[in-house]
Amino acid sequence: IWTTTPWTLPANLAIALHPDFTYAAVAVDAEIWILAEGLVESCMQAFGIQDYGIVRTFRASELKGLSCRHPFLDRESVIVLGSHVTLEAGTGCVHTAPGHGREDYDMALEYGLDVYSPVDDDGRFTADVPFFACHFVFDANKAVNVKLKELDRLILEKKITHSYPHCWRCKKPVIFRATEQWFISMEKNDLRKKALEWIDRVEWVPSWGRERIHNMIENRPDWCISRQRSWGVPITVFTCKGCRSLLAAQEVFDHVVALFEKEGADCWFERSPEELLPPGTKCPECGGLDFEKEMDILDVWFDSGTSYAAVLERRPYLRSPADLYLEGSDQHRGWFHSSLLAAVGTRDMAPYKTVLTHGFVVDGQGYKMSKSLGNVIAPEEIIRQYGAEVLRLWVSAEDYRDDIRISPDILKRLSEAYRRIRNTCRFLLGNLSDFDPEEDRVVYSEMDELDRFALYQLQDLIQKVRNAYDRFEFHRVYHAFHNYCVVDLSSFYLDILKDRLYISAAKSNARRSAQTALYEILTSLLKLMAPILSFTAEEAWWHLPQHPSETVHLEDFPEVNPEWQDEDLNRRWQNILVLRSDVTRVLEGARQTKTIGHPLDASVRLAFPRELQESYTGQEELLRSVFIVSKVSFSSPDDLTNAAEGVEIPGLK
Repeated sequence: IWTTTPWTLPANLAIALHPDFTYAAVAVDAEIWILAEGLVESCMQAFGIQDYGIVRTFRASELKGLSCRHPFLDRESVIVLGSHVTLEAGTGCVHTAPGHGREDYDMALEYGLDVYSPVDDDGRFTADVPFFACHFVFDANKAVNVKLKELDRLILEKKITHSYPHCWRCKKPVIFRATEQWFISMEKNDLRKKALEWIDRVEWVPSWGRERIHNMIENRPDWCISRQRSWGVPITVFTCKGCRSLLAAQEVFDHVVALFEKEGADCWFERSPEELLPPGTKCPECGGLDFEKEMDILDVWFDSGTSYAAVLERRPYLRSPADLYLEGSDQHRGWFHSSLLAAVGTRDMAPYKTVLTHGFVVDGQGYKMSKSLGNVIAPEEIIRQYGAEVLRLWVSAEDYRDDIRISPDILKRLSEAYRRIRNTCRFLLGNLSDFDPEEDRVVYSEMDELDRFALYQLQDLIQKVRNAYDRFEFHRVYHAFHNYCVVDLSSFYLDILKDRLYISAAKSNARRSAQTALYEILTSLLKLMAPILSFTAEEAWWHLPQHPSETVHLEDFPEVNPEWQDEDLNRRWQNILVLRSDVTRVLEGARQTKTIGHPLDASVRLAFPRELQESYTGQEELLRSVFIVSKVSFSSPDDLTNAAEGVEIPGLK
């Protein structure tokens, strides 16, 4: 028998063989040794034995249930079969102590063995262990080897390097020891089955979270809810000193709850059982009056897992189940997990409607942040350098479903993006200073065609952003309104609009139409950005002419206006945008060759392919404003012999 923990031999109750391995009876001197056939040669070489012979081979099942004499104690050990046995080391015959190993414990449950662990809370053998009573277990390693040598039962002793679990806090080796604990059964009352059913009713963001927690629940053991600590939430159970039966009566629980409400849970540790029990409490089994209280505390995951009851159910202004549970990806094994089991077990429902999981913050190269690596960026440093809004923008701009990167370069790019968004809002505000939405608003049907198209684009933005918020895809929110500010507004609509805003008569329909569109765009944009750029949205809201309410944060989200979703108008303007792209490309080439200094220096002549000529008839002035040039005229293709060719529109000159 091979082992790396000789101190567990006093607790040996079985020897495990692999059910699929072939074993050999090997003659060594006057003895017969049993080893896995595949390990005979390597073992004999390690033992320094050359004179041996295989008497016969057999399947492990032939030995199942046979008894063996313990090497130094007056008791027998039974042979069991277990798939955890390997041929990587040892002899293929594994020492099994049910009280000191997980596989050993599973073997005990399967074969009905005692879960024997003769080790006390101080890590010492109990007084009833022959030869090693009161020995500290790690000190007993040497003593056990000495005893084996005395009895001529030790074939080989040597030092090897192997992994062994250590305490993460004090770095000392740990002892595996079976102890009595409190469990919640996963099978009784169909807890596992119900929990798996509720997993399918919850929305998991991202979707892979469902499979992850489903697999954990499906394969987990019973839930051990007790812990041995000096303080915590007590397990409020009493045991009769006479017959050792548990006292589980509703009136007892109600009495303890009333004490906790009045004095707090610490009274469990401060008061005697007699003071905690209702007067005259008797054991229902034997009529005894003497009880002892349970000193184990609840697993802290049970404590946090029942937060739905402590937070939501005790406050009338909150609702249960929660709309959203939000935590890191490690909580599928933690808070999400314990909350689900606790709620399904006690409320027959999941405690949440949606669960959102995020990654962890790493540096720009994807490495975990560490002071020793010098790659930690503190939030207060970001706020000091860029302001809180850039920090909030970074949170929303990154896809939290993966680990979230942060670096000076990333923050610099986002600060530039923030500046573009803020400058867009400033431009909109600056051109609304003389606009009263109550008096100057132009009805949709009387607005300029370009302004109506701008409102169409706004509806598209509202739809995208609302959908992204609903799916918790905040990075899509950021990209949508940043792209809208930079591309749809600054590079297109606002650029074209400047002549109308600055040159048209102050109260003309053309200017008021533009201001009406700008007002609708700005108010919607501020509402959409408020959850992310909270301070910027509020600041701009207060500078709106006749600002509609006390704060943007009490406003409803903008909704899509079907009247402004004119698909015919959109198709027409999409074609104009394609045409504008071809014209802009040629103008940019002329500017780079210094043929012109500014597009307004240019006069554009267009020759359309036959199928498009009718679409643009009479639209010269519209196209001139869209191209921001001094003049637009139309010609036939034959008149433009040296003209540039269209890229987006084949046949265009």
